Amino acid sequence: MALVGRPNVGKSTLFNRLTKSRDAIVADFAGLTRDRHYGNARQGKLEFIVIDTGGFEPTAESGIYMEMAKQTRQAVAEADVVVFVVDARGGLSAQDYDIAKYLRKLGKPTLLAANKAEGMTEGVQLPEFYELGLGEVHPVSAAHGQGIRSLVDNAFEPLNLPDEDEEGEAEEPGVIKLAVAGRPNVGKSTLINTWLGEERLVAFDQAGTTRDAISVPFERGGQKFELIDTAGLRRKGRVFEAIEKFSVVKTLQAIESANVVLLLLDATQGITDQDAHIAGYILESGRAVVLAINKWDAVDEYQREQLQRQIETRLAFLKFAPLHFISAKKRQGLGPVWTAIGLAHKSAMVKMPTPVLTRLLLEAVQFQQPQRSGMYRPKMRYAHQGGMNPPVIIVHGNSLEHVTEAYKRFLEGRFRKEFNLVGTPLRIEMKTSKNPYSGKENS
Repeated sequence: MALVGRPNVGKSTLFNRLTKSRDAIVADFAGLTRDRHYGNARQGKLEFIVIDTGGFEPTAESGIYMEMAKQTRQAVAEADVVVFVVDARGGLSAQDYDIAKYLRKLGKPTLLAANKAEGMTEGVQLPEFYELGLGEVHPVSAAHGQGIRSLVDNAFEPLNLPDEDEEGEAEEPGVIKLAVAGRPNVGKSTLINTWLGEERLVAFDQAGTTRDAISVPFERGGQKFELIDTAGLRRKGRVFEAIEKFSVVKTLQAIESANVVLLLLDATQGITDQDAHIAGYILESGRAVVLAINKWDAVDEYQREQLQRQIETRLAFLKFAPLHFISAKKRQGLGPVWTAIGLAHKSAMVKMPTPVLTRLLLEAVQFQQPQRSGMYRPKMRYAHQGGMNPPVIIVHGNSLEHVTEAYKRFLEGRFRKEFNLVGTPLRIEMKTSKNPYSGKENS
């Protein structure tokens, strides 16, 4: 859903209302928003992405307003539905007519939202907006939340979205989503082309060749995969082009939706801070991960030793991830990578029975008790699985808020060893039982 309109009609306020956030800066003057801004929104079971845009001047031919217009056109092109926001109190302007003319030509599903309509009756000022030729006028108040639910319902009604059951049937079962991520120009597209045996993706010796997240079906050894080639992620300060900002969003979404992420590193450039940032994001999203150092054939023995040390220091938080040294161009070392991907996916989707988890927990406590905190010593009673991809183990007991991070790592090591978890993060959550006599006086 793209929000468009002239400056200062309340697009960013509406964006914040839909996303239930304060991500878009809001102030009472025109032209504050310039770039496209993406946010996740949810209404009931419906999840969608909202795009906030700057003030739109379709006729602008130079300067910052022309650049802002480019951003808006790109947002409209990406969106399934457009919400044209006008000012119910300020009335129509010549700019509104220009925008309406542009949207009518596109023929894309468009809703007309008259913002700042709090306290107004529909018969006072809204009829003039029908002159724009965009159908029904929807009075809303982004600041007060009035009419928002109705607006969203009407926006997605003409799209005939499948319900939850239909959507589940459409997604093919047994397909492993594999995203290949990394900095620009590390060889992601080259690696996927090598796997496919054809020039399916544009591979060029220039950073930023891939701009969108491209999905390609693939089958190996009877197992179906969906290979996702992502745009290279660079530091925020170096992301200049509007298209590249969109690429970053698509890449992060691809990582979140994947089952396994192959983090590709460049042997010729070493392990950089940006590699660590990308690895951190993958870990935060909970995806299973395999590390592969590409262009291994292009470095000498000394550089290889340096790389090993850099991995131990900069990527120490990914000790659970298998590491492989490959050459995408020369097809070297690719077989073991596939084995590691399969193990990582199996580990991420493992089922851990409650009796086994509880036995392991009690054995761990017997071997080493958690540290006492003041007058409290955490007492662990039982454990069960709370989720998959990544696996989550929930431990129940008393005073568990005092369990240290070091002790959680100790438990993680024992759980990993028992279930042979490779390539996936493991999350351990502590759930303390409530005291039923808390707050009650002794009689």
